[in-house]
Amino acid sequence: MLTLERGDPAPDFEAIDCRGQKVVLSEFRGKKKVVLFFFPRAFTPACTLEVRNFRDNHERITAAGAELIGVSVDKSEKNCKFAEAEGLQFRLIGDESRVISEKYGVVWPVLRIDRRATFVIDELGIIDQVIHHEVQVYRHLEDVLERLGATAG
Repeated sequence: MLTLERGDPAPDFEAIDCRGQKVVLSEFRGKKKVVLFFFPRAFTPACTLEVRNFRDNHERITAAGAELIGVSVDKSEKNCKFAEAEGLQFRLIGDESRVISEKYGVVWPVLRIDRRATFVIDELGIIDQVIHHEVQVYRHLEDVLERLGATAG
């Protein structure tokens, strides 16, 4: 069970993405929404499918005024290879230390990998929606687009 829910302040974090750029969640406040999605492991079949769904709809998400950020507990090097292999245009963060993942309560206790969870964060830094479908990977994108009011592509 996830610990954060709609209406909670989104925990701030600072990280370096695969492009070597610093990502500070609080810097988006007052500017745009953030779609922050956590996935278990790079290069696995379901995670690859999920990331491709987000990749193929990245323009719809940005057109709806949101920044898309993906996080897994993989090492940064592995996530960066994954981002390159999949042609990702959005930010991808390796959270090997699990600092971000722990703040969002998405780490499986025994496996120590991330649950498949997505947080839609509004312009004020408040969680507007929590999406958690471990098996139905398509549902994350569908729920995000519905919440953002993104137009059909």
